[in-house]
Amino acid sequence: MAELILLNGPPGIGKSTLARMYADGHPGVLNLDVDKVRCMIGGWEEDFQAAGNLVRPIALSMATTHLTAGHTVIMPQYLDSGDEVLLFRSVAEEAGARFGEIVLMDSREASVERFYSRKDSHDLWHSRVTAIVERGGGSRLLESMYEDLAIGLNARSTATTITSRRGEIEETYESLVEALDLTAQ
Repeated sequence: MAELILLNGPPGIGKSTLARMYADGHPGVLNLDVDKVRCMIGGWEEDFQAAGNLVRPIALSMATTHLTAGHTVIMPQYLDSGDEVLLFRSVAEEAGARFGEIVLMDSREASVERFYSRKDSHDLWHSRVTAIVERGGGSRLLESMYEDLAIGLNARSTATTITSRRGEIEETYESLVEALDLTAQ
């Protein structure tokens, strides 16, 4: 049965890396990395939120198409709002697919540190997003995003939380696969 897997978590926690690993190991799975789609929209750097508003319906349409064809979608994306999560859950249900939310978490302090530890990488996306985060309040913004996600999780009892520690990507991936195996039963 097709499934829409929302791989949620704070920025920099490893969502994209794990989604890529999962799709690479599961032929036919769409790695719907909304951030990569956002970069295809002109002006996304100048107005990150407006580009996000444009990309959401595109992502919903892509997920619908893939799920309706009977294929699984994994979507690495920070979503703190229950309403946003509900949009993607509804798409899965309308396509006759299962929906699962897996949330990667570390401590608030470690999550912020992990976001900034990537700034030395040669990832153009991350360098631009770091600048956007800095304009929005820097570490205070990241801490607020973490708290908003934690509050949202309290309202979504169906989400499965996985501990994601820096440098333990293989262990976290194993936990992800185990969690997905349990939700498929």
